[in-house]
Amino acid sequence: MKARGLVKAYAARRALDGVDLDVSRGAFVAVMGPSGSGKSTLLHLLGGLDTPDAGEVSFDGQPLSSLDDRERTALRRSRISFIFQAFNLVPVLTAEENIALPAVISGESREQYADRVDAVLELVNLSAQRNQLPSELSGGEQQRVAAARALLREPEVLLADEPTGNLDSRAGTELLSVLKHAQQDRGQTTVLVTHDPSAAAYADEIVHLRDGRIDGHLVVAGEGGDRALAVLAWLQELGA
Repeated sequence: MKARGLVKAYAARRALDGVDLDVSRGAFVAVMGPSGSGKSTLLHLLGGLDTPDAGEVSFDGQPLSSLDDRERTALRRSRISFIFQAFNLVPVLTAEENIALPAVISGESREQYADRVDAVLELVNLSAQRNQLPSELSGGEQQRVAAARALLREPEVLLADEPTGNLDSRAGTELLSVLKHAQQDRGQTTVLVTHDPSAAAYADEIVHLRDGRIDGHLVVAGEGGDRALAVLAWLQELGA
């Protein structure tokens, strides 16, 4: 996935001002920056949820601008998944039914998707809660259901916008571990928008946005707490 010269303006303000970004297949990239720096706008453009005023996003070498609305929808349905800060679960459906929803909407039979639902429930450690409604789950469990739903169809790219923003530290760590395992075990490409240095430390590389432009890039090295310390030191150098 590549972005070149992305510009997006709202009223008189440029949310993005000439952003270039390369996301390699199987990479885990975190996007950081202060509120209003353009992080979510960048994620929406990468996923084809919005179109840039200038510049281009390419997916496997194909410009998204060459696709019509139906083709972009098909691309998102089959190859790109999203996790948002809001869980967006259907309250009258169980955890299992919420996870299966993308497959049901696509017309798959239960026989076609049942094994995949079992696999992602195990991945997010919610097999025992599969028949519970969202109201019967904790916030962390609800977000893991949302993650499982996003991972059900094994998309090539996962775009996550502040997915730990409504979670406590333990629940956030559990979710980030799920995303990291998806990258390591499935070759999942992940772009994570976050304010949290500890969350960003799960990524292989971090880009920092300020006023709609990338003003810093870090390749994250080390293990465990050393990664988080490296991210904090880098942010201090940027004055972030």
